Amino acid sequence: MNNPITPITEDDIANFLVNTPDFFDRHAQLLSTVRIVNPHGQRAVSLQERQADMLREKIRALEQRMMEMIRNGSDNAVLADRLHRWAQSLLILQQPADLPAAIVTEIQHHFMVPQVALRVWKVADKFHKKAFAQNISEDVKSFANGLTLPYCGSNNDFEAVQWLAHPHEAKSVAMLPLRNNATPWTDADDSTPAGDCMGLLVLASPDPQRFHPSMGTDVLGRIAELAAAALTRLQ
Repeated sequence: MNNPITPITEDDIANFLVNTPDFFDRHAQLLSTVRIVNPHGQRAVSLQERQADMLREKIRALEQRMMEMIRNGSDNAVLADRLHRWAQSLLILQQPADLPAAIVTEIQHHFMVPQVALRVWKVADKFHKKAFAQNISEDVKSFANGLTLPYCGSNNDFEAVQWLAHPHEAKSVAMLPLRNNATPWTDADDSTPAGDCMGLLVLASPDPQRFHPSMGTDVLGRIAELAAAALTRLQ
């Protein structure tokens, strides 16, 4: 009894071509005679033309990725420059009592944040009556101390948002705990707050997407570190 002939499948053909790389060397004429459908139109094209189209698509994709990398690099350079100029503005101050107001106004200026507020606790006695050391509840201190990273997201009626000049306009906020002698955010264990919390910096925007949970917090972390280091002069 004759065995039935097993039909050749597309997978068989594909495997043959993959495992026989010199096939088209021996049958070069097929490259120009085989016609396939052009995905960008109705006309049929040769295998060579289709291969060229695929290469062009890959090149376009690589060009787009390269442009994205260039844009990201440019954005990072701009942020680094703003951070540098903001830090400079703090270093030139002579009076420690002027630091909180300078931190707030310079963040608004350099980073274009609509509203910023700052409170500092554990300050020296001579600073207790300053505005930056007032209206700080134990709940706010506890909240700030529990943050392991800057909070970014919606304004969920946070008490600290009331420090802003126009709290009702704050649709998204970033809250940065200021830690004395803190381990850098990038090196800190996400589960354990680093350093003793000495203050809280609140950034707010009327744009609900300006500060969102999925945004990167590296720059915000650097701002918190520099602000905390400068504010140690108040202790």
